[in-house]
Amino acid sequence: MREERPAENLAATERAIRRYERNARFYHLADQQIRREWRARALREVWGQVLELGVGTGGNLPLYDPAQVTSVTGVDFSPAMLQRAYDRNCSVPCDLRVMDVQALDYPDASFDTVLATCVFCTVPDPVQGLREARRVVRDAGRVVLLEHVRVAGALGTLQDVLNPLTVWAIGDHINRRTLDNVRSAGLVPTRVEQWAGDLLQLIVAVPDARN
Repeated sequence: MREERPAENLAATERAIRRYERNARFYHLADQQIRREWRARALREVWGQVLELGVGTGGNLPLYDPAQVTSVTGVDFSPAMLQRAYDRNCSVPCDLRVMDVQALDYPDASFDTVLATCVFCTVPDPVQGLREARRVVRDAGRVVLLEHVRVAGALGTLQDVLNPLTVWAIGDHINRRTLDNVRSAGLVPTRVEQWAGDLLQLIVAVPDARN
């Protein structure tokens, strides 16, 4: 069951939607920073009926393997972003819908895999978004995330200093502790791979049976 969202979350979400509506035509330039081999590695972890959160302009859609995936449902809160995703070829049956990852309009246990690539850096309440991922994934399913994260040491401190600027400029939180957020949302990481000098993490998690 979804909880009522506070007013500040709704306001932050509306600001994010307006930002992505303005920037949709340029988003592919940023999206290209996610290397194809990184995407392909993440997509090797998905199977069955897949929900892709923050599908954006559809950069992952051509990479789904029909031998593993039966269907893809992609959601994004920006209609302008989705309009560009419609132009992408997808190798499996695909349904794209306007929807906020913090309030998914799907019943519990609807999907075998939930996937997100560089999405939870911009979700206003990442733990709430991950709770929704936990809610709609089946007990035997998994959540697969490819996210840039805060690193340890001096670079992490620099990320903290710069974060207000990046949030103001592009809505991107560069210092999210996504692995901690995954655990707070009732998910158990089963595999974590670190790339790009630990700035990027592939996280595979399963529902915590205690929640």
